[in-house]
Amino acid sequence: MTIDGYITGPNGEMDWMAFNWGQDIMQYVKEITEPVDLIVLGRKLAEGFIPAWEANLENPDVSGEPLEGILKMVETPKVVFTKTLDSHEWARTDLAKGDLSTEINVLKNQSGGDIIAYGGGTFVSSLIEAGLIDEFHLFINPTAIGSGMSIFKGKTPLKLTGSQAFDCGIVALKYEPVFV
Repeated sequence: MTIDGYITGPNGEMDWMAFNWGQDIMQYVKEITEPVDLIVLGRKLAEGFIPAWEANLENPDVSGEPLEGILKMVETPKVVFTKTLDSHEWARTDLAKGDLSTEINVLKNQSGGDIIAYGGGTFVSSLIEAGLIDEFHLFINPTAIGSGMSIFKGKTPLKLTGSQAFDCGIVALKYEPVFV
């Protein structure tokens, strides 16, 4: 996300993101994804996300991603929230087509580790609006773009529970929602 709160530019641009990640930010990501045993995604992001990580596994030297990170993304079961898909060809992936709150609460009440939501933006906005996110890890890139898409659509009170700056200029802000 940009320092002015956008996850994409007005036309979906993401050319402002800092990709020169060092060991410090990769370690942070490893630590927050280690306890994760389920990834939830919206359909639009899933259509690019899942095939991209599978391609990274086929060519790990080309992707530049650490193999353990690639394996985590590929091998972790996924649930894709969709109103339009009836089938798919993705391994380790189920479709959720029901009410978002009901479906997420069923997943949260299952035994296991953490659930992580990667998006896309519309999906994450819906999770936020429904009060379904327990913890935010916002990666703030050192760029302001002036306009674009925000995941926050209204007042969202948050409590800062941690922060960390990384050598690449990104700052991770960890928040929990404040329910009033």
